[in-house]
Amino acid sequence: MKKTRKYVSMMAAATICGMLSIGIPAVAQASDGSEAVVTSSRSFTPGSKVRADLLTESTATTVEKDSSWGGIESLNVPATKSQAEKDAEAREQQAQEQAQAAASRRQSAQQVSRSAARAARASTTSTVVDAPVSGTGADVVNYALQFQGIPYVYGGTDPATGFDCSGFTQYVFAHFGVSLPRTADAQRSVGVPVTDPAPGDLLVTSDGSHVGIYVGGGRMIHAPRPGRTVTVQKLYRDFEYRRLV
Repeated sequence: MKKTRKYVSMMAAATICGMLSIGIPAVAQASDGSEAVVTSSRSFTPGSKVRADLLTESTATTVEKDSSWGGIESLNVPATKSQAEKDAEAREQQAQEQAQAAASRRQSAQQVSRSAARAARASTTSTVVDAPVSGTGADVVNYALQFQGIPYVYGGTDPATGFDCSGFTQYVFAHFGVSLPRTADAQRSVGVPVTDPAPGDLLVTSDGSHVGIYVGGGRMIHAPRPGRTVTVQKLYRDFEYRRLV
């Protein structure tokens, strides 16, 4: 009996050694003739560590020191204007346009005025008729009427450039050999004063501020004021009259 047990133990040991020699990891245990139990195990990398590594890789960021990512200062953002600023610009532009239009109108008016003056001078130059050095009052009037349309020019004494009031009378009477002073006030002292005027008489305001020539029928010819031309019109106030021819 003892031999039998010894034989069985030897056979079990041999079996275990044979199994180990062929590379099968196994553990066999037998006791008291019970069935042998074989177990095996294998190690795996923990899954939680893999997920942790993946999370670390996805959130890791490396920024180089010299990297240029741009900035808000490099953005080209168009400036916007308020409605008040837009309205102010519109008013300023409108004012400039109006000023330019006004300047254009003034320039056009000046050109028209100069053209009219040149035309009047050309007309006068071509139509003035010489009269005798001595003549009647009617001759004076007829000669003076040829200068209608000549522009008023302060200090003017010539139809080529324009007349003022005393320059006009001085020029007309000089044609008939009568020399008059240059100013209206000084012309009050020339000739014979009369109360019943006749065509060709010199007429002067009582304060010596204006002078002209009486043409008859309650009318006069004179160079009125700046912006006007030599013209015939009704007497508009009381005058003193001086007879020169």
